[in-house]
Amino acid sequence: MLTLVVGGFLGSGKTTTIINTGKYLVDKGHKVAIIVNEIGEIGIDGDIINKFGFDTKEITNGCICCSLKMGLRSTVITLYNSYNPDILIIEPTGIAFPNVIKREIELMDLGEGAEIAPLVTLIDGSRFKHLLKEMKHFSTRQIEDAEILAINKVDLMDNLQIPIIEESVQQLNKKAKVIRISGNDRDEKFYDFMDMVFPEEIRDGSSGAEIQQTKAAEAGKSSIAPANGISLVSKEHMDLIKDEQETESSIDASGVATYAAEYKIKDGTDIERSKMIARDIMTKIKAEVMKHSPEFIGHIKMFLDSDADTVKMNVTAYFEEPQLELIETGENETFKLKILSAISNMEKDDLMKIVDNFATDVFNSYGIAIEKLDPHHHHEHGHSHHH
Repeated sequence: MLTLVVGGFLGSGKTTTIINTGKYLVDKGHKVAIIVNEIGEIGIDGDIINKFGFDTKEITNGCICCSLKMGLRSTVITLYNSYNPDILIIEPTGIAFPNVIKREIELMDLGEGAEIAPLVTLIDGSRFKHLLKEMKHFSTRQIEDAEILAINKVDLMDNLQIPIIEESVQQLNKKAKVIRISGNDRDEKFYDFMDMVFPEEIRDGSSGAEIQQTKAAEAGKSSIAPANGISLVSKEHMDLIKDEQETESSIDASGVATYAAEYKIKDGTDIERSKMIARDIMTKIKAEVMKHSPEFIGHIKMFLDSDADTVKMNVTAYFEEPQLELIETGENETFKLKILSAISNMEKDDLMKIVDNFATDVFNSYGIAIEKLDPHHHHEHGHSHHH
């Protein structure tokens, strides 16, 4: 099993890129599993990935230490033993340090067949200068840790800006390979990206068994073979990693307030009315958030089920207009609203009030009752989660 960790700050396009990567690998005949580590108690990205037919396992307990020590480890081992995918893709939350997750996988010592692809960090080129201004320490750390830096959303950027951002990113991390991509397209840039991430035998569509035979034949040479972009981790190497295990809480370091909420809608609405409601809620939440954090960077994601299909709303920065798209789900038997918010330089209590108040008020204005659902969130240890 080859494990690929795809990191990047909130709203950098991880889920879209992972879906495209998953489709590419499935087309090559590989068995793919995806783990999504969401912030907050409500999982959203896993819903989207499931709709594309991939096996997903969500870890929705936000606190990175729990995710790493409890949820991630048991999830990876269970997937490895029961499903045995050829490729496992992990999407950490945007306020994680992805190299911590990569190290944790290395420490699991899954056996000879387990390998780790180069660590990928996506950078939203369209928000790069705003991100460095608002989140300098945190975003710089994500960039410095990466082995491949993919500048995403180049289709939204001024062509003159792209080489300037490439140069800035390379200055921050001189060792990493830098590539341009557009997560929405499977174009030439996407295939160049796949060439950089995956070894030739995976791109050729070799089966897991064939790859293992090849690796077994090469095993006598060296337990670490970075030349092909894949690290085979030896015992000695693991002890070194253990010594430098990350202890800093990434959520504390990010200074981002996070809040996820799910609401049950008593009466279903048609798709056009759902679009209007979703736009109203998102516009009001964004405007109120900007009173608290005028130049916010982060992510507000919302999913609203209609009687047929689901409305998705999305905004990742103060200067953006919220984007609306439809996810074809067919008829929905139950109707829910899910909102996941993560905002820079803001207090969590303020964010919670804004989200809950506007969700309820807008639905009430349409004469529709909603009820907030209590997330089933249990921790096996008692440290505080008020980040």
